Amino acid sequence: MDRFVRELQVRWSDLDPNVHLRHSVYYDWGAFCRIEFLNGCGLTPAVMAGLSIGPILFREEALFKREIRLGDKVTIDLTLVKARADFSRWSIRHEIVKNDETVAAIVTVDGAWLNTAKRKIAIAPQQVADVFNQIPKHETFVWEE
Repeated sequence: MDRFVRELQVRWSDLDPNVHLRHSVYYDWGAFCRIEFLNGCGLTPAVMAGLSIGPILFREEALFKREIRLGDKVTIDLTLVKARADFSRWSIRHEIVKNDETVAAIVTVDGAWLNTAKRKIAIAPQQVADVFNQIPKHETFVWEE
């Protein structure tokens, strides 16, 4: 897959008293994008439950570059920036762009797969690894040990 992008909707309830996007909305959009990708590749919550596997996050960070206001056209993408070969740990980057040209924020998450029965970090089952291999790689992507 070359690129994964979703269009977002700025709602009145997403705004703060300064009439721009609340900081927590950026994180919500990142989660939305990741779940959209997984669902689109057939890795639905039901499938993950059947595999006793689920994603967890260790770190979630946003770099705010430009404010987003009501009426802005907004998109979010998803790229893999690093991963272990077994996909037990990974980092995903989201670029949030407004009005087709301006990077408004970059959200980065570091995560892993949790065996939901044992409550321990797990190596991704092959079905999960196959899906993660489809995530577009960022230009700085690296495999980690």
